[in-house]
Amino acid sequence: MNVYDEYKAKCCSADEAVKIVKDGDWVDYSMSCAYPTALDKALGRRHAELKDIKVRNAISCHPVAILEADPENKTFTYNLWHCSGVDRQYLDAGRAYHEPMLFRDCGSYYRRGFAPVNVAMITVSPMDKQGNFSFGLTNGCQQEMLDAAEHIIVEVNPKMPTVFGMGNDHIHVSNVTAVVESDEAVSLAPNREPTDIDKEIAGKIFPYLHDGITLQLGIGGMPNALGILIAESDLKDLGMHTELMSDGYLNLYKAGKITNDKKPLHRGKGVFSICMGSQELYDFLDHNQDILSAPMYYVNNPETIRQLDDFISINSCIAVDLYGQVCSESAGTRHISGTGGQLDFVTGAYAAEHGKAFLAMQSSRVDRKGKRHSNILPKFTAGDIITTPRTQAPYIVTEYGVANLSGLATWQRAEALIDIAHPEVREDLIKAAEEQRIWRRSNKR
Repeated sequence: MNVYDEYKAKCCSADEAVKIVKDGDWVDYSMSCAYPTALDKALGRRHAELKDIKVRNAISCHPVAILEADPENKTFTYNLWHCSGVDRQYLDAGRAYHEPMLFRDCGSYYRRGFAPVNVAMITVSPMDKQGNFSFGLTNGCQQEMLDAAEHIIVEVNPKMPTVFGMGNDHIHVSNVTAVVESDEAVSLAPNREPTDIDKEIAGKIFPYLHDGITLQLGIGGMPNALGILIAESDLKDLGMHTELMSDGYLNLYKAGKITNDKKPLHRGKGVFSICMGSQELYDFLDHNQDILSAPMYYVNNPETIRQLDDFISINSCIAVDLYGQVCSESAGTRHISGTGGQLDFVTGAYAAEHGKAFLAMQSSRVDRKGKRHSNILPKFTAGDIITTPRTQAPYIVTEYGVANLSGLATWQRAEALIDIAHPEVREDLIKAAEEQRIWRRSNKR
C-alpha cells in the first residue's frame, strides 16, 4: 500500500475519529497552535456519553469546545502545562487545573510515564509525497507526547505551514491511527501594542544590546517595544534562539536585523520551539530554510544556551521581593501563566560567555480605587509561586532602571531593588527592609 492509499484508508470525519476515546482516557492536545480545533469540537459533542475524560493542553488561543459543551465539568477535566488569557478564565472559574513544569523537562514527563496519553490529537500540515506530516508551528514536546500515545489522530489543515526542523518535526502516515481533514483557522495570537511604560522599560534594556548577540524574547507589549527599538537602530547581525517565536522576531527579520551569521551554534539558522502570532508570521515560516524548529529539551536546555556566546534573554515577571525571589506565574494563589522556560533561559544565559538574562515588569500598579500597589514587595506571603529563586535572580528591570542582583548580599539587593521601585513606595519598602534586618544601618537616605 502506498502512502496515498494508506492516507485514504485512515481518513474519516472528526466525529468518527473521536469514537476511539473511551471512559477514563487521557487525551492530549499538545500545545499552542497544534490545537486540534475540529477534533475538540467533535469530542465536545460526545460529552453526554463519556465519563472522566482528562484533557491536557497548553496555551489555548480560543474558547475550548469540550468545556463550552460541558459547563459543569461533569465529563471533562482540563489540565494545562502553561496558561493563556483564555485559560485564566477557566482557571479563575475552577474549571481548569495547572500542571507545574519546566519546559526543558516537559518531554521527559511523557517519556518517563508521568504524563499518560491514551489518545493524542494534533493539527499538522498536509502530507508530503513521502507520507510525512509536518508538525508546523509546534515542536515543543510533541514527539515525546506522540511516542507515549496509544492512538494518534492528526487533523490535517492546509493553513498549517510546513516548518523544517533539526529533528522531531514530523510524523509519518504509518504511525497515525486516523486522519481528519480540516479547514479550521489555525490559532492566532494577538500582537499586544506596547504601553508607554513598556517603551520606558525597553529603553532601559536597549543599552545592554550590541551587534552579534543571540536574542531570546518573550511575548507581550514590552518585548514588542524592544523589537521596535532594535528594528529602528543600527544594530546588526543578531541571532534568534527562542522557545517562542512571535511577531517581534518577524519585524526584526523584515528590518534585516536578524541574520544569524554570528551565532556560534547553528550559524545561519534561527531556532525556535513553538510559534504563535499573525498569519503574516505563519506565511513567513512556511518552507523557510533559514529557520529551524526544535524540541524544547534542546532549545531550553541550559547546556545548549551556554554555547551561544553573547546570549541575551528577555522575559517578563509579575513581582519581585526584596530578597530577589521572582514570581512570574501567579498573583497570590490566582494562577496567571506558568514557569514555562523562564528558569531555563535564566540558567542558560548566565552560563553563556557574556550572557545576560533580564526579567522585566512595571514597578507598580494602580487599582480601581486609585491606590498604588508596588510590584516590588518586602516578602512573598500570599501564596505567590516563586518562578526564579533568589540564588538565580538576574537583571531585574522596571521603568525606573535595572538592578543586577547576581552576587549581591541581602542588603545590597534591597537597595538595588528599592532604587528601581516606584518613588511613592520606596520609604515603605525601606521600613520593611529595616524590620526584616536587610537594610544596612549605615545607609543614608
